[in-house]
Amino acid sequence: MLRFILQRLLLLPLLLFVFSVVVFLLVQAPPGDFLTSYLATLASSGSSVDQAQVDALTKQFGLDQPFHVQYIRWMEGLGRGDLGLSLEYQRPNMELIGERLLLTVLLALFAFVFTWVIAIPAGIYSATHQNSILDYVFTLLNYIGVATPNFMLALILMWVAFSSFGVSVTGLFSREYEQAPWSLARFIDLLQHIWLPMIILGIAGTARLMRVMRANLLDELNKPYVVAARARGLSEWRLVLKYPVRLAINPLVSTIGWYLPQLFSGSLIVATVMNLPNIGPMLLRALVQQDMYLAGSILLIYCFLTIIGTLISDILLAWLDPRIRMENA
Repeated sequence: MLRFILQRLLLLPLLLFVFSVVVFLLVQAPPGDFLTSYLATLASSGSSVDQAQVDALTKQFGLDQPFHVQYIRWMEGLGRGDLGLSLEYQRPNMELIGERLLLTVLLALFAFVFTWVIAIPAGIYSATHQNSILDYVFTLLNYIGVATPNFMLALILMWVAFSSFGVSVTGLFSREYEQAPWSLARFIDLLQHIWLPMIILGIAGTARLMRVMRANLLDELNKPYVVAARARGLSEWRLVLKYPVRLAINPLVSTIGWYLPQLFSGSLIVATVMNLPNIGPMLLRALVQQDMYLAGSILLIYCFLTIIGTLISDILLAWLDPRIRMENA
């Protein structure tokens, strides 16, 4: 097991290098550059910049250099732990991302816990009480959760809250706490606002995981080892939790690899619709404005989280399933 983990960790630099090349190609793919967007914005507002200033900005941002030179400069900064300078904000990307990192992580953790706490027990109950009333209710909710886009659900709940109760549910803080320093009162205010984004971000994942858990557990409950355990007099719930659930949960654990970066982004469209101060809207603006170093840094973080999430999934799978441990021994 230790050897397996070390092998994956040794692959980490190579994977990050490959991802960094792909990310830099993607952020450079759209025609034009940051200055093109910047000058177009100025022109639309009636302002202008003379050619000397344009040339100076081009040289300052390194946009006059070929692709490989810009990439090497970016990688040199990453090697020093420097994510570069945002072309739009003229601030270090590390500061911009750091300002939203805590709220992004908190929201991701709340949504992740909500998803697993609801999906696993509901999936187990549906499988062990097949064709019951609650099973049909959970199945209906699953279809609704999978079929309804998260941003649409956010818009509906925002409209209901405002039209029926006169309450605005956008953001994560009340107005007086948006720019306030962290305190107990600000944290309590966060808890009062975070529940709705948590539900919206977690509901689609909850529906998918619940369906997977139900289907996998139904498949395990019909296998001979379960029948043999019942014949030996093992109680039903102890039997279900000790053997079939441990095997049925394996596919769910394997989803952590892609679920972790998805939660970290805060579902970009939902975060934009609900005005959430996390990294998602910042990434969208960086892509629109072609702020390549900021967008590249955020996308590279997502790639890193995908690698780490996959490694966590593999470790958890080996811990849950002895067959995997024996294969890697």
